[in-house]
Amino acid sequence: MERIEVQDIRAIVSRIAGIMAGKKEELIRLDGAMGDGDLGLTMEKGFAAANEEAQKGDEPDAGRLLMKIGMTITRVAPSTMGTLVGSGFMSGGKAVMGTTVLGAAELAAFFDAFTAGIIQRGKSKPGEKTIVDVLLPASKALSEAAAAGMSLPDAAARLREGAAQGLAASKEMIAQHGRLAYYQEKSKGQDDPGAVACTYILQGFVDHIRGTG
Repeated sequence: MERIEVQDIRAIVSRIAGIMAGKKEELIRLDGAMGDGDLGLTMEKGFAAANEEAQKGDEPDAGRLLMKIGMTITRVAPSTMGTLVGSGFMSGGKAVMGTTVLGAAELAAFFDAFTAGIIQRGKSKPGEKTIVDVLLPASKALSEAAAAGMSLPDAAARLREGAAQGLAASKEMIAQHGRLAYYQEKSKGQDDPGAVACTYILQGFVDHIRGTG
């Protein structure tokens, strides 16, 4: 696959919805260890609604469709994580609005803006054990791959690798936001639930692009 069309975005959102449904209990367990335990429910509900919105529409503009997906997640799952992810999709969609096809460069622009939107909304910085610590290395790896002229599948593989490296590094950080921050040193060595959920969002993109999963 060398380009993502509108029908691919619909398939990606459907795939993410399926992943979140399958990972619901895991996310509940992770979030419940040092949080309120609702993350799995939030992600399942948010992406189920986003999938419904994506499938029923006839929007030809890829950016507008991604923005609609973000608005739906924000409306249906107005928790902290739902709002962050929704903001990411809205910011990313705005960055690629006006196109019907996304290649590696456009996907990189989407994820750069997705990341920036979440940083702006969440007021978080790298190193604070949040979703940002997965998104920044992932989006940077994708942008570098696109700039080097890599194919879309190979660039997507770099996105996945960057996310995995970011998640591993974030595990050794001390949380500075949310309920996990209450535990300070005890949060070190624990996965941030939002960061884990983020890897599942990226997985939906990568698996579709590479024809895996």
